Amino acid sequence: MYVVATAGHVDHGKSTLVRALTGMEPDRWAEERRRGMTIDLGFAWTALPTGGTVAFVDVPGHERFVPNMLAGVGPVPAALIVVAADEGWMPQSAEHLAALHALGVSYGLLVVTRADLGDPGPALAHARAEIAATSLGEVEALAVSGVTGAGLPELCAALGRLVARLPAADVDAPVRLWVDRSFTIRGSGTVVTGTLGGGRLRVGDELELAGTGEPVRVRGLHCLGAAQDRVAAVARVAVNLRGIAKDRLARGDALLTPGRFHRTDLLDVRLAGDPAADLPATLTLHVGAAAVPARVRPLGADTVRLRLARPLPLLLGDRALLRDPGRHHVVGGVTVLDVDPPPLRRRGAAIARAAVLADLDGRPDLAGELRRRVLVRAGALTRMGIGVTATAVAGDWLADPEHWRRLGARLVEETTRYARAHPLEPGVPVEVLRQRLDLPDRALVEALVRPPLALRAGRVTASPADMLPEQVARAVHRVRAEYADHPFRAPDTDRLVTLGLGPREIGAAVRAGALLRLAENVVLLPGAVDDAVRVLARLPQPFTLSAARQALGTTRRVAVPLLELLDRRGATRRLPDDAREVVGPPA
Repeated sequence: MYVVATAGHVDHGKSTLVRALTGMEPDRWAEERRRGMTIDLGFAWTALPTGGTVAFVDVPGHERFVPNMLAGVGPVPAALIVVAADEGWMPQSAEHLAALHALGVSYGLLVVTRADLGDPGPALAHARAEIAATSLGEVEALAVSGVTGAGLPELCAALGRLVARLPAADVDAPVRLWVDRSFTIRGSGTVVTGTLGGGRLRVGDELELAGTGEPVRVRGLHCLGAAQDRVAAVARVAVNLRGIAKDRLARGDALLTPGRFHRTDLLDVRLAGDPAADLPATLTLHVGAAAVPARVRPLGADTVRLRLARPLPLLLGDRALLRDPGRHHVVGGVTVLDVDPPPLRRRGAAIARAAVLADLDGRPDLAGELRRRVLVRAGALTRMGIGVTATAVAGDWLADPEHWRRLGARLVEETTRYARAHPLEPGVPVEVLRQRLDLPDRALVEALVRPPLALRAGRVTASPADMLPEQVARAVHRVRAEYADHPFRAPDTDRLVTLGLGPREIGAAVRAGALLRLAENVVLLPGAVDDAVRVLARLPQPFTLSAARQALGTTRRVAVPLLELLDRRGATRRLPDDAREVVGPPA
């Protein structure tokens, strides 16, 4: 299916043309038919001679109903621009064309209607010149009469050529169905309609409401008046929703693939139209079928920040338009550059932000986003419309590579600084480092830990080389000097106190690898384990505790915990009779 919207001045024959092409009545309201004027959106479709079906979104032409018109053309990729031969180019012709240009619509046909009432030549020439200066460029043009039928076969052929040029829809894209109608059907419940521009819908799918984020389930689908199990873009579709009241949905809401869109009320955009500095403080943003008041803050010559009255599900690169409803004036089109912009709190922040935006074009750029955001969750980028191909540094966190390297260097610096200020503590708490590095998640700190740093029990420790405070280092040096010739003798408690080695000092020395703790207040020099194995291996096997004590030249106070340590490390094995044998080097 292909979807095309009409555009043009009031009473120029848009609905008459759709009626003649399709045989269907696009005006849904009795008031529209009584007055002979389209007030709201109408819908009709027909099969093309070249194959396929084209569905029309018929829009009102009166200036009072421009918001309704914009709700119809917002999600549609092509337009049928209608100008009456007997009236020519008119004010709403110009505003509708300005809207199409602002939205970046680049596919269309020019149809001069009521050719039976006047020479179509002047109207055709004027309209083609106006259209050529917009995003539509040079378009095919035809003259027809919806009353006599003249030119309709040629128009059908031209429609076939138009839709053949339309880009293929991305049926694997996430669904964002802008709601242009919401109503109830007895026995079915709430039904919404819209133009499905990307993705696919299936009966049973779970979607979420853009306005509230609450889940809804697809109960049924209709397309071209027939029930369907699934519908793929591009299509006009009616979606029957389960368990949701009609008053929870309205035009401008959207049905979304869960977790794939960022709902935002703050965005930075590039403006193509009136100078940013000349904009009024409040305008209306039209995107999809939504129309939302927006407060405007100029940033640069063509960039502005918009604060929306309610959040919308927007992606980088989305096209929208700003309109001044008081002046009935399309201010210009906007391209979304950032749906999650940083706050502007400091003096000069707006100027600096404009400089950043000057290099953006709205196309997703993973490397660029990482440079600007330095740390961001993969899911957040996906919801902005950015494909994620980078490897996460921790969990689903992505990092700019250069920033990540700088963080690693800072982690070493902060760990060393903390150790010098708190020499007897067993490393820096991860939470302290998270705060000092201004990181949003403790997992990022843990992921940054690399040798010579180590992570132990929720703390980051540095290399032992320079971690001992001076007084502890001096005490350890005296232990080494006093016990170098007697490596299996341990200083008693009084001697440890005399040396200034209390429990915290011993703990620091043990963590630094300067002492080996066998038990409380029982310490040896760090090479004692390997030396003990070599001595014990020379004994007749197996050997007793007494034999080991004598061979090592030590006391039971040291020998018992030392042998138990060797047992745990797999260097010795304790036998049933409490004798031991050496089985290998210590693990």
